[in-house]
Amino acid sequence: MSTIKNQGVLTTTGIMEQPVAFEASTASRLSPPRLCKRLICSRHNTIELLEYTLPRTLADTQVLVRNIFGAEKHGTMEAFIHKHGNKRGAWDTERLMHTPGQGVVWPYPIPLGNMQVGVVEKVGALVTRYKVGDRLVCFRGFETWSLIEEVEGWLIQKDTCWKAATCLDPTSFAFTALRDSNTRIGDSVAIFGLGAIGLTAVALCKLTGCYPIIAIDPVASRRQIAETLGANITLNPDGLDVGLKLRELTNWRGVDRIIEYSGVVPALNAALRGVAFGGTVACGAFPDPYQAGLDFGGEAHMNRPNIVFTRTESDPNREHPNWDNVRVRETILRLIIEGKIDGDAIVHPVIKFGDNLVADYERIMADKDRSIKMGVEY
Repeated sequence: MSTIKNQGVLTTTGIMEQPVAFEASTASRLSPPRLCKRLICSRHNTIELLEYTLPRTLADTQVLVRNIFGAEKHGTMEAFIHKHGNKRGAWDTERLMHTPGQGVVWPYPIPLGNMQVGVVEKVGALVTRYKVGDRLVCFRGFETWSLIEEVEGWLIQKDTCWKAATCLDPTSFAFTALRDSNTRIGDSVAIFGLGAIGLTAVALCKLTGCYPIIAIDPVASRRQIAETLGANITLNPDGLDVGLKLRELTNWRGVDRIIEYSGVVPALNAALRGVAFGGTVACGAFPDPYQAGLDFGGEAHMNRPNIVFTRTESDPNREHPNWDNVRVRETILRLIIEGKIDGDAIVHPVIKFGDNLVADYERIMADKDRSIKMGVEY
C-alpha cells in the first residue's frame, strides 16, 4: 500500500527543505499544482510515494519540466531496494575502494525511476539552452515535475519516440561494453542476460556488423525480442551446456566477444567455456557477491581469454581522453534520434502514474517474465 508523506522538498543530497508554494509566472504556460509526487526508496526494502512542493521562483539557471513519460532501470534499483547495493560500504573516491561497514554508496532516500521525458514549462532568467515548449529527456526519478539545471538533460525532437529516448541510459552501458571488449565488424558475439542493457547490446551488435549474434536468456519473451532486434540465434540456458553450444555454433573456434549482463555464476562459467582463444568477456552486471563455483581453472586457464569489467559511469573512460560520458551519451542520443534504437520492444509494461504506483512498481519489478523496463505515463 502507498505511504504518502508531506515532509518538504527532497533534494538530491537527501536533505529535506521547507516547502513553499509555487508562484505562477507568465513564462509558464501551465501553472503546476501546489502539490507534486515522486517515488522513492526511503530505506532498504521500503518504497513510498512522497509529496513535495516546488519553489516560489526559479533560480537563474534552473529549468522547470512537466514530465510526460518515464522509465526505470530495474537491475540497479532492485539492488538498492532489496539486495546488496549499499552493503559493501561507502565508495572512497581517493583510495578508489569500498569501506566495509562504513556508510553507503547511495544515501537514502533514493529516487526510483531512471529517465524522464518532459516539456519545458518555465526557464530561469539566464537559461539559453532551453526555451518554453522544448521537449527533453533527463536523468530523474518518477516525479510529476522536475526542477533541473540548464546543464542537465538533452533536447529531443517532437517526433522522437519517448520509449527510445528513455533507453539512453541502458544503451550507453551496452555501447561502452562493446567498446571495452573491442567488439568489431564481423566478430561473433554472445550476450548473456537480456534485460534492457543486454537487448540494446544486441541492437548495437547488429549496427556494428557482428555475426553471428547469439542472445542467451531463460525467459522466452526476452529471446523473442532479441530476435526482432537482430539476434541471429537465441538460446535458453536451462539444462543446456551453453559453452559447448557456443563452440559448436562457431565451428569450435569459440565466440570472439562475450557481453555478460546476467550476473550469475553459471553464465560466467559458460562464457569462459565458450569464448575463443584470446577472446574477451566483458562483465557489466552489478551482482551480489558470487557464490561458490566460479571456475578459472578450466577453459579459462587453457584458452587465456581477457576479462574486462565495464561501466559507462566510471569516467575516465578506458579510451580517455578521446571518449567520456559526454561523448558516449551524445553518440547514443544521435542513434535514438535517427531511429536506430527500438525502445518499443524494450519499455513495457507502461502504467499510469498515480496513488497505486508503489504496488504497481513492486509487482512489475518482481515479474521478470512480463517486464523488461517499466514505463510510466503521467
